Amino acid sequence: YKKYSLVYGYQIPVGTAIDGGFQIIHTGHVIINPLAHIGKNCTVFPGVTIGQDRSGYSPEIGNRVFIGTNSILVGRIKLGNNILIAPGSFVNFDVPDNSLVIGNPGKIYLKDEKIINGYLNNLVED
Repeated sequence: YKKYSLVYGYQIPVGTAIDGGFQIIHTGHVIINPLAHIGKNCTVFPGVTIGQDRSGYSPEIGNRVFIGTNSILVGRIKLGNNILIAPGSFVNFDVPDNSLVIGNPGKIYLKDEKIINGYLNNLVED
């Protein structure tokens, strides 16, 4: 674990709950708290942090979620399915299914079940 963390810049502890189809696009710094849960077919770009809050709670991320470069997801939050988190977003609130989140602080701008189409590749079957 330590060898690969140094080589690739990822800090994803062994035992972190990550379902099938998880992808990290490009080499770069990615931090995922060991208490986070990530659903199927999620894509993460460099600079992403999925961390805990001061109370020790970490995000629960649904299926088919795209997390853009330098985004931060923190705290006791639940992200639904089919969500696109735009690059540079700060998310510390629940996000319903089929949403687009943009900004720092993040804001939900669009709710459309097809929002994630074209952003995810090599999906595993649900």
